[in-house]
Amino acid sequence: MKRLSVDVVVIGGGATGAGVVRDVAMRGYSTALLDKADFGQGTTGRYHGLLHSGGRYVVSDQHSATECAEENAILRRIQAHAVEDTGGMFVVTPEDDLEYSGRFAIGATEARVPFEEITIKEALRREPRLNPGIKRAFAVEDASVDGWQLVWGAANDAKRHGAHLLTYHRVTAIDVADGAVRQVTAYDEKRGEEVLIDCRFVLNCGGPWAGQIAGMAGCEQVEVVPGRGIMIAMNHRLVNSVVNRCIYPADGDILVPVHTVSIIGTTDVKADDPDQLAIPRDEVQQMLDAGEALVPGFRQSRAVHAWSGARPLFKDPRVSAADTRHMTRGMKILEHDTRDGVSGILSIIGGKLTTYRLMAQHMVDIMEEKLGESHECKTAVEVIPGNEDQKLYHVTHRLEEREKDRRDDQIICECELMNRGMITQLMAEQPTATFDDLRRQLRLGMGPCQGGFCTMRATGVALEEKMVDLVRATELMRLFLKNRWIGLWPILYGDQVRQTALDNWIFHGTFDVEHLPHAEEEVLV
Repeated sequence: MKRLSVDVVVIGGGATGAGVVRDVAMRGYSTALLDKADFGQGTTGRYHGLLHSGGRYVVSDQHSATECAEENAILRRIQAHAVEDTGGMFVVTPEDDLEYSGRFAIGATEARVPFEEITIKEALRREPRLNPGIKRAFAVEDASVDGWQLVWGAANDAKRHGAHLLTYHRVTAIDVADGAVRQVTAYDEKRGEEVLIDCRFVLNCGGPWAGQIAGMAGCEQVEVVPGRGIMIAMNHRLVNSVVNRCIYPADGDILVPVHTVSIIGTTDVKADDPDQLAIPRDEVQQMLDAGEALVPGFRQSRAVHAWSGARPLFKDPRVSAADTRHMTRGMKILEHDTRDGVSGILSIIGGKLTTYRLMAQHMVDIMEEKLGESHECKTAVEVIPGNEDQKLYHVTHRLEEREKDRRDDQIICECELMNRGMITQLMAEQPTATFDDLRRQLRLGMGPCQGGFCTMRATGVALEEKMVDLVRATELMRLFLKNRWIGLWPILYGDQVRQTALDNWIFHGTFDVEHLPHAEEEVLV
């Protein structure tokens, strides 16, 4: 058994939790961030990659629109390397009513969201694949953002300020004594041991799992509705700027260029369990049809991966429990001392990745009010280390880097231009990491071949560097391929069938993976 004592335990290692632990640590508190899996593995890593300009909400939620516009500017400054300045457009397709576009322009002005109406000719010049039948277009300050780089950047900055980062630590109990939280119990999934953490305060940033976490402290009826949405990555950048349909938010109304792919999203359906998120084939077809409205010929491109994420939506009594599309995207902070009679714990629900830093500031401000303490929040002004040059990410950045070291460092993943040194360095820093953990931080296997060529190379590197033994290496490889397959089977049509057949032949025909050494028990982490 392991023991730890901190002022504040933050539960949930998505964007909100990472922002909260950074804020807490920067205000001088000792703190620990816990997640039952890897950081950014839940909702944060399962979205379409949009850094909102605010345009999406100028009609439905102007307060959220203003927050998005302000935080967009802040994140470009403090985490520039995680943001690509793609720009964005809201367009009225031939299928859309012009009436909403008039409301869009008024709402954007009122919400102070920067926009400019551009001509159809200019819109098509910027994005030649765009539907030539569009009737109106507005330019906005949308961008794309690497969610995992954003999360790890904030988390590592918190670590620099003394925070403990505990991935694969599943919270099993929150102990309350005399009406106040005193201790958190977690189970270390990697090492198989219990960890007891004494604390003064718990900040619940569990997203779709926040209700379960609050219940451990005796705070019942925290109703979080998981809004399931699927997204699909296409095998190249069909557009180089974010393209939104200028309509009230609906399914499949946005196309986002992220790194080397384009992502179409998303559906919005109530889910019963955030750990069991389906990728229905009919919704896949719905997304592909939606892509055609924005970019004619969309279906002719190859879909390379599909996934499903769960938005943490606070149950609104004014809206049907099944109607997740019309539930608020704003944040809700629950003060459990007044709500449930349990002090020393707050829960945050809702919000957006774009406003993660602001959400953290509000939550930590309330915590300090409860503690009777006050420290200045500096998260909006202090640049996260590594971003001091404030140089925004660009899709060609790795090509530029490989031009400098391609003769000295073997390229392991051609799709994402990831080299051997990147893998060995991260493995040394995180010796218990799975290949999926490496994927989230390095983009291993996330390109058009979906790991078909780089998986075996990464396995070989891990063995050659003696990071793992043969059995562990082959089990990590099988786990990686299994998880890649989850996002492949719903899109097996056309060229993707041929790519998958090739990958299968490589693994089974050339490497005979089924007959490589097996562990006595299946490796899950």
